[in-house]
Amino acid sequence: TTNEKVTVQLEERTRWEEQYGVKFGKSVNQQDMLSRLRVGMQYRPVSWLTLAGMMQDSRAPFYGKPAPNTVRDTFDLQEAWLSVSSKEKGVDLSFGRRMLDYGDLRVIGIPQWSNASRTYDYGRIRYATKKMTLDGLLVSAVMVQPDAFNTPELGNRIWGTYDTFPNVWHGLSIDTYALRHSQNKIGGWSTAGTLGTNNLGARFYGTLPARFSYNIEGIGQTGHLGVPSQRAYAWIAGVARPVMVGKLPLNLVLDYREASGSHYGSGHSSTYEQIAAANHDKFGHMDLFGWRNLKTLRNLETLNLTKSVAFNLMYSNEYLFSASDALYNNSSDQIAFSSKGTAGTHVGQELDSFITMKVGPHTFYAGFGHFFKGEFITNTTPGINPRTLYVAQQYTIK
Repeated sequence: TTNEKVTVQLEERTRWEEQYGVKFGKSVNQQDMLSRLRVGMQYRPVSWLTLAGMMQDSRAPFYGKPAPNTVRDTFDLQEAWLSVSSKEKGVDLSFGRRMLDYGDLRVIGIPQWSNASRTYDYGRIRYATKKMTLDGLLVSAVMVQPDAFNTPELGNRIWGTYDTFPNVWHGLSIDTYALRHSQNKIGGWSTAGTLGTNNLGARFYGTLPARFSYNIEGIGQTGHLGVPSQRAYAWIAGVARPVMVGKLPLNLVLDYREASGSHYGSGHSSTYEQIAAANHDKFGHMDLFGWRNLKTLRNLETLNLTKSVAFNLMYSNEYLFSASDALYNNSSDQIAFSSKGTAGTHVGQELDSFITMKVGPHTFYAGFGHFFKGEFITNTTPGINPRTLYVAQQYTIK
């Protein structure tokens, strides 16, 4: 920081990972070295004006073939935004390109684990007081072009309102949102017609007696998914509690989530369409699945060995919501499908362990994950159990 007007940010991350059983044996195994460099700056010449920009360079140098845009985006503009605000009136107007997170990242978020992580072209007006924050926004996820400049393309856009009401009553906080998601073929929609969903949702979260905390969120979805009309929903309920194991703090998390799916012979779509979620860790650490036609039970234990070292153990168990709908990956693409629902509903179980260590501006990571196939994977794919191993380091200065 220079005279509290200029703030500079530097982030460098390198991750080596080995993936076996990619797409359950449908694709070749991968060994990748992933690198990401970010250099950013914020300039605040006066109290009511902020200018910000960030460059990001993401590469996969040993990928062996043209790398997809999830891991490669050479020297591009990750952020460039302007904010005009009035503290007295609580109003903030901002627009440009920016990484945005809302709520628990299930609706609009940035999947930072991705090597070429998402950013948005956006416009937003915000009104904030101590009791509430009201956002009117339009955001469009930037379409990554690995070796060309990522130009704005509003054919995939989300607009509406996301509002937050902290500490409403006895520690209860509430988020509410009403969002329209539209997508055409230019914006990435690949089947007949276009996508147009209306998403009404709310999130309730806070603390309970005996050091428990909770998180409940539900979303109802109407509109159309291509040609068919859309009637779908998704929800999650979770609890967490810290305990002591000897002198070491251990945090326990248990949650269940569900996203609806379509049934064979139905005249409309009931497959919940995730909007712009950041799903890392929410369906297992290996990021095999997305929030569509899925029931997930997950628990996570985090043991803090020291103030800077944490060991994590995660277990998840996955079932299809509808046996006659597909299993989908994190990008909403089909992994496997049994149109008449004869392949079963148990997708499988995943066990992950990973450790993080912070040393000054450095963070070091290492992890291992293994997926144990269920009847659906056995009956619809080559039946290989995926596993992932990775080590990584990240250096950050803000």
